[in-house]
Amino acid sequence: MSKLVEGLYYSISHEWVKILEGDEVLIGITDFAQSQLGDVVFVDLPEAGDNLDQEQEFGAVESVKAASDLIAPISGEVLEVNEDLVGEPELLNNDSYENWLLKVKMTNPEELEELMSVEEYENFIK
Repeated sequence: MSKLVEGLYYSISHEWVKILEGDEVLIGITDFAQSQLGDVVFVDLPEAGDNLDQEQEFGAVESVKAASDLIAPISGEVLEVNEDLVGEPELLNNDSYENWLLKVKMTNPEELEELMSVEEYENFIK
C-alpha cells in the first residue's frame, strides 16, 4: 500500500500540492508514482521564474525502467526548485512527500478545487 499524507491535494497524474502560506505551495510526486517508476535516476525541472499552466507538462522524472512526464496540478510561477533532487534524484524514492519538486506561487487558487482529497486519491489508485 502506498503512503498517503492527509491535508494534501492530489492530481490524477500523481502529483501532490501542499499549501504553505498565502498562495505559496509545494508540488511533488506521490509515493504511488515513485513506487511505479522504480529507482529514480534523473529529474528534469523548470527554472525559478518559469510559469506553470494547470494540466501542462513541466518536466520529467526518469527511472531505470521508465520516464514519466510531470503535469502541473495548478497554475503559477515557480519560486524555487528543489536543487537537492538534481544531484540526488533517488531522494524521491526515499520519501516523495519530504522531497518536493517545486515551490510555486499560485495564480489561480480555485484550481485546488479540481484536485482530489487524500480519500479520493486513495480510491483512485486502488
